[in-house]
Amino acid sequence: MPHPASTDIAGRIEDLYGAPLADLEAHARDQPPGMLSALLGMHQAVALAERSIGVHRAHLARLVHPERQIGAHEVSHLLDGTRRLAEAVAVRDVQATAVAAVLQSLARVPAPAPVSPAPSLPAPAPPLAGPSPAHSR
Repeated sequence: MPHPASTDIAGRIEDLYGAPLADLEAHARDQPPGMLSALLGMHQAVALAERSIGVHRAHLARLVHPERQIGAHEVSHLLDGTRRLAEAVAVRDVQATAVAAVLQSLARVPAPAPVSPAPSLPAPAPPLAGPSPAHSR
């Protein structure tokens, strides 16, 4: 199931670059590092953190299942799982905040208007004839 932060970030990257995320990822592989590759890397970090949150939530749900006994041994697993979940949430929040700030600072540049040839200028007028040297005496 997609998560809101990574899905929102993916949509904003697609809007900014005007192409689907998969196409942008394929394009970025063939390019030198730049803003697109940085944004895609940040998106991947958020998506990874969200998957980690899901894994840790599921693990904690199994540990606290109503039919399961919680003994001293399970308490250490609960504490560890809770710590890992909190870390994953913190990483996701920091990454999402950073990429949102970067995306907020960027704007899609409109495509340049087609360049039409400049209208040809009329040829310059010939210089006006001044008095001839014979008339200047």
